[in-house]
Amino acid sequence: MTTLLKLSCPDRVGVLSRLSSFVAGHGGNLSEVNQFTDTSTNWFFVRMAIQSETLRLPFNEFRKAFEPLAKQLNAAWTLRPVETRMKMIVMVSKLGHCLADLLWRWRSGELACDIVLVVSNHDELRETAKRDGVDFRSIPVESHNHKEAFASIRDLFREINPDLIVLARYMRILPEYICAGFSGRLINIHHSFLPSFVGANAYARAYERGVELIGATCHYATAELDAGPIIDQEVIRVEHFHTPDDLVRLGRDCERLALARSVRWHLADRVLVHGNRAIVFRD
Repeated sequence: MTTLLKLSCPDRVGVLSRLSSFVAGHGGNLSEVNQFTDTSTNWFFVRMAIQSETLRLPFNEFRKAFEPLAKQLNAAWTLRPVETRMKMIVMVSKLGHCLADLLWRWRSGELACDIVLVVSNHDELRETAKRDGVDFRSIPVESHNHKEAFASIRDLFREINPDLIVLARYMRILPEYICAGFSGRLINIHHSFLPSFVGANAYARAYERGVELIGATCHYATAELDAGPIIDQEVIRVEHFHTPDDLVRLGRDCERLALARSVRWHLADRVLVHGNRAIVFRD
């Protein structure tokens, strides 16, 4: 049994000592500690894995006991038992490679979460979701109904209250109110090595530019298109004989890898966001 503490706060002398002393003072043993101080912003980041069986207090009491220290540190923090499974929604359009990869990793136990729903603006991937026993909801988003459609999507999110929403090649731009309402819970995979080739048709534009490398970028979605905090990027070399279709084929491998790693790190509380940067304690 493990309890995960994820925390960021203004840096000061002794902050890590105060946190570890608090844990030890309540009988906790630290099995893993990841820490980073950004000296340019004077900000401190830490992830602690605490062995729960040695704690003298039940979880809820331990959490309540931690609140005064977190307030003194002016910290943003989460504390949860690692056994708690996050609820995840996956959003897709017509391309199914990222969805299929996430479902396989989830089914094999690599992703410790509950995929509760797949949402799409098309119907093509319904059977892909159903094969793994995941509910599928088609909400078409067209020019004549986009306001109503996104309002329905927002209401659906509010009803389910997911811990994570993954845009697995969902080819519609979410409105600002959804990005703001679920900030830090929206992960998008973009088919280029950002900040290059923002928006649609990234592989075609990369081919026209004659690039030597292509890639994929996984980031938190914000109101600004393809501009949120970057969690992970993956690249692969392009050869002179590769066609535009080859770039798409190669790029899909990058998309799957970057997305899977980012989702896994988010689910394990290994990502802390500060401004437009993501601090990632990789596994």
